[in-house]
Amino acid sequence: MKKSFILLTGLLVLSLCTGLLLAGCTAESPDKVKVITSTSIIAHIVERVGGDMVSVANIIPPAQCPGHFDVKPGDIQKLADAQLFIMHNWQGEKFSDDLITSANNENLTTVKIELAGNWMTPSVQREAADIIAAALAQGNPQGSTAYKNAAAEYKAQVTAKESEIKARLDQINFGSISVLCDEQQAGFIKWAGFNIASTYGRPDTFTPQVVKDLVDKGRTDNVTLIIDNMQTGGEPGKSLAEELNVKHIVLSNFPNGYENTGTWERAVDKNIELIMESISN
Repeated sequence: MKKSFILLTGLLVLSLCTGLLLAGCTAESPDKVKVITSTSIIAHIVERVGGDMVSVANIIPPAQCPGHFDVKPGDIQKLADAQLFIMHNWQGEKFSDDLITSANNENLTTVKIELAGNWMTPSVQREAADIIAAALAQGNPQGSTAYKNAAAEYKAQVTAKESEIKARLDQINFGSISVLCDEQQAGFIKWAGFNIASTYGRPDTFTPQVVKDLVDKGRTDNVTLIIDNMQTGGEPGKSLAEELNVKHIVLSNFPNGYENTGTWERAVDKNIELIMESISN
């Protein structure tokens, strides 16, 4: 009986030691790269390309203008704890340079993405995917292949979505529909195929002369739709629509601007839905 007890104890100790040894030899999962993004559209792509290898936190609420944003103490703390900050290149002139300085994080790498065009268009989404994959590789070189593969997969999904949307848009001759639109929506509206009679800027640019010129242009070109940008406030075109007695819609340039539009696909679907409703009613 005593021998059996000693044997059993020995086996348990051996098993425990073996388990500890194996555990010590098992490679631990690398820590996630802590990424801070300036807008929800960058955050979305980081999540799609980075997958479970990244931890993403976004700064600017998606319905707000990314060029006019008041920094909060919590935003500074986010950057102080991060490894990578990915932002649009034009934001450095607004708030980001001061924000980065305030974070005082020597280990923070900042990537400013310079891309022409509207980020809601498929072509810019594809370009951004490759740039963001390269940016993530700066924070985690070992994951560069995985990021590159994920970017390729996402680009294929964007292309598939583009084909799906174009099939819907091609059923209507959008070139015969003249619109006035916020300049921040011009790239997307052009991609959709509309005839843009003219664009307009922020509300503070609406002098009496500017409004008169836009109304005159609207009448001359038989404009039937005014398209505002949510992140500019969604209001500048209302008065134009009332004056011209035409329809008015507000599109978003960022995922999560509207409820349940957390991905680029859902956000672009919402914009297309609003467009189709405006021309069918």
